[in-house]
Amino acid sequence: MSKKDNTFYVTTPIYYPSDSLHIGHAYTTTAADSITRYKKMQGFDTMFLTGSDEHGQKIERSAKNSNKEPKKYVDEVVKTFKELWKALDIEYDYFIRTTEKRHEQVVQKIFKKLYDKGDIYKDKYEGWYCTPCETFWAERHIGEENLCPDCNRPVEWVEEESYFFEISKYADRLLKHIEDHPEFIQPESRRNEMISFIKQGLDDLSVSRTTFDWGVPVPIDENHVIYVWIDALSNYITAIGYLTDEEMFKKYWPADLHIVGKDILRFHTIIWPIILMALDLELPKKVFGHGWLLSESGKMSKSRGNVVDPIELIDDFGVDSIRYYLLREVPFGTDGTYTTESLIQRINSDLANDLGNLLNRTVSMVEQYFNGSIPEPDELNEVDQDLINTGLQTIENVAKHMDQLKYTHALESLWNFVRRTNKYIDQTEPWILGREEGHQKRLGTVLYNLLESLRLIAIMLKPFMIETPYEIGRQIGDVEQINNAGWTALKWGKLNTNVKVSKAEPIFPRIDIEEYFDKKRKGEQEKTMSKENNINKEKLVDFETFQKLDLRVAEVLEAKKIENSNKLIKLQVSLGEEKRQLVAGIAQDYEEEELINKKIVIVANLKPATIFGVKSNGMILAASDQDKLTLITPEGPIDNGSKVK
Repeated sequence: MSKKDNTFYVTTPIYYPSDSLHIGHAYTTTAADSITRYKKMQGFDTMFLTGSDEHGQKIERSAKNSNKEPKKYVDEVVKTFKELWKALDIEYDYFIRTTEKRHEQVVQKIFKKLYDKGDIYKDKYEGWYCTPCETFWAERHIGEENLCPDCNRPVEWVEEESYFFEISKYADRLLKHIEDHPEFIQPESRRNEMISFIKQGLDDLSVSRTTFDWGVPVPIDENHVIYVWIDALSNYITAIGYLTDEEMFKKYWPADLHIVGKDILRFHTIIWPIILMALDLELPKKVFGHGWLLSESGKMSKSRGNVVDPIELIDDFGVDSIRYYLLREVPFGTDGTYTTESLIQRINSDLANDLGNLLNRTVSMVEQYFNGSIPEPDELNEVDQDLINTGLQTIENVAKHMDQLKYTHALESLWNFVRRTNKYIDQTEPWILGREEGHQKRLGTVLYNLLESLRLIAIMLKPFMIETPYEIGRQIGDVEQINNAGWTALKWGKLNTNVKVSKAEPIFPRIDIEEYFDKKRKGEQEKTMSKENNINKEKLVDFETFQKLDLRVAEVLEAKKIENSNKLIKLQVSLGEEKRQLVAGIAQDYEEEELINKKIVIVANLKPATIFGVKSNGMILAASDQDKLTLITPEGPIDNGSKVK
């Protein structure tokens, strides 16, 4: 086996830092992390890449709205990405950012290569553009209602000078590659969609922009920046040394697996392969477009208010519960719906009842009947051999399913073995063996088989869960072996005997759904009250601040509406020894005549202002609701100029 044959390079999409990530992003990245851990256990030299796509108009606008420079803005958001991956125990090898100098420089070289080859040309773009997706569309794709086929929002007609990548001339070559390599696009339903899209005809691709500056400059034209297609997609080769580290690049390229959401599959199976063809590089071995993890109200987005925060879930349920749920609940490749109820049901049934109960019962019996020491096994009978055969078959099944990215099937096979092991307890009835004399050797064999089953289960769990395998290992007295175990350690009979077990609290306590939601509601109420209290505190002013206001009683001497204004009245008022001119927006509530001789309260030390061309030297105090405005007036007779305290 050559060095390249023993490498495995897997990538996630690089995520767009316009906002925090949600459970759907965690779904993609956990899947990539799981297959990487599995391949590493098989002895592969793995490379796992994730990162952030940091250029573009949306980032530029978001940064501007936040009163920040784009780089500072993305730095803060990317920090939250890394915090999430740390919380999920994602073991990526490299986190690429498209704002890295190395990446930007190689992207410029790629653009220049394509231009020198004649695959990029300059022209004017006229067509339909979706701003949220930052995508141009041909007339045939948007339908009569002019809606983006990806996000179903209205597109707009734009005209812009642009550089174009002539992808149309590679269409037949790409189609042949897809047809000759059926494993290239998975699952099959997505492959058929892409074949159909290509056969409709490919339009040349706009690969530069002049309407914003936040991007990699086009090396041959300072008025343009390189657009997302070349900038972002190239990360998969710039990260592993394309044009900068030839040895590393040859070691890992082509990628074994790009894992992407189905909404960006077209970019990764049409645009990206054509860029690689134009660069005379090999294509990735497989691009897998998984389905969406939906909320009950549809696809998750902040604008819909249905985003599920994975950090909050990890805080509530633990990292292993979340990783298990993501990989177990929805067959990889299809859409699925996330609900907290289904998560709790999975935790209670699979993790607490099946696995947690198996571990707890087994360790308890070893402590009870063998003083906590792992016994030596004796002769095997038919029920023992059936358990062993099921365990060995499970090892094959899990491996087969993982090689096909069938995470749900892999975990289902593993849990069939967990349940089979629980059934073995019922079949062998160790509590009866422990009560009757002459059955000590048989009891020792039963408990050894249970512990050995748990050892195999713990090792097979390592690609999926982080803490659980090692906690099982700690309790069955074999943590070091499980920590270091590769896939080849999955053979029956490797558990060390005469080693002490360590009983602990259940690894997955059952969760009361009603109690959880009741606690959650109370927590939200407390947060709301705390927020309101903080807001109220922010509104409070101290006495010294109040004293800065010079509030005085004034008497209206003259009142006249300001010409061409519906609301404004010009007032002459007396402050005793001083007269002032004020402008007040009270014309819809007061007639000029009823204001004459009226006592009012004004802010006397307000900076003068010119309103509708008329100078105003103070402000009238009034109260208002939705229907009526009422001037603040003294209750009884008082001298003009009196101070309001």
